[in-house]
Amino acid sequence: MTDFAITGCNGQLGRALVLQARARGLAVSAHDVDTLDIRSEAAVEAWITAERPSLVMNCAAYTAVDAAEHDGPAAHAVNATAVGILAKASAAVDARLVHVSTDYVFDGSAAEPYRESDPTCPTSAYGRSKLAGEREAARCDRHLIVRTAWLYGIGGRNFVEAIRRQILSGRERLRVVADQRGCPTFCDDLAGSILDLVDADAQGVVHAVNVGETTWHGFATAIVRGLGASTPVDPVGTEEFPTPARRPAYSVLATDRLHRLIGRRLPPWEDALNRYLERT
Repeated sequence: MTDFAITGCNGQLGRALVLQARARGLAVSAHDVDTLDIRSEAAVEAWITAERPSLVMNCAAYTAVDAAEHDGPAAHAVNATAVGILAKASAAVDARLVHVSTDYVFDGSAAEPYRESDPTCPTSAYGRSKLAGEREAARCDRHLIVRTAWLYGIGGRNFVEAIRRQILSGRERLRVVADQRGCPTFCDDLAGSILDLVDADAQGVVHAVNVGETTWHGFATAIVRGLGASTPVDPVGTEEFPTPARRPAYSVLATDRLHRLIGRRLPPWEDALNRYLERT
C-alpha cells in the first residue's frame, strides 16, 4: 500500500517532498505532467484506485502568472478543475488531500500579515484559479490547504537563479522592484513543515512561509551578497516593470497557526537563503 501519492513531483516543492517523505520511510507514488494528466478524471481515478494511498499531495500547478491573463481556461483546468478531480478520487479511497496554494488569493492591500481567516480577493487570473482550487480541495472532507509564497528550491527556475544568471552574464547593475513585500520561502523548509502538518493531522487552511519579510529588492540584495558579488542593485517601482498580471503589493503571510499545530515556525528567510546557496 502506498503512503503518499504526490503530483507535480518534478517541481521544486514536489521534488523536496518526495525526497523528504522517502527519507522518513514513507512509500511514495509520484507523477508529473509527463506521466499523468491530472485533468483526466479516468487517469487520476485509475492511479488513486490502484495505489490506495493514505494521503494525496497536490503540488502540480499552472504557475505562468502572466500567461494566465490570456489563457484563463488553461490555468483553471489545472489549478481548479483538476483539484476537484483529485478531491473526488481521494475521498473515494478515504485518503486525505493536501493541496498547495498561494499568497495570490489575497489582493495585497493589507498592512499586516494575512491570516488564514482573512477575506480572499485575488486580482489576477492565476490568483482566481488558485482560489477556485482551494474550494475544490475543500470538497474532500479530509483536506489540508497550505498557502505559501515566493518559492525557490533546488534544481528549479526561481528568483535566486534569475539573479545568479544576471550576475554571471556580466550585468553591471540590477534593477529590482522595491515596492512589493513578501516572504521568500525555501522549498526544503516548506516540505518539512508540510510533512509535520500531516503528522499533526492538521486540517483546513494553514499558512507556511519562512519567517520575516522583505521586498524583491531586499531579496536580490541578499542574494548578491550571498554569492559574494558586488553588483549594485537599484530599487525601482512596480510601474517600471509592467506585467499583464497584477502582483500583490503586500503578501506577507502570518504563521501563527502553523506554530500552534507543529510547535515551530520555519527558519528566517535569510538563514534559508544561505543554506540554499551553500548547496547550489
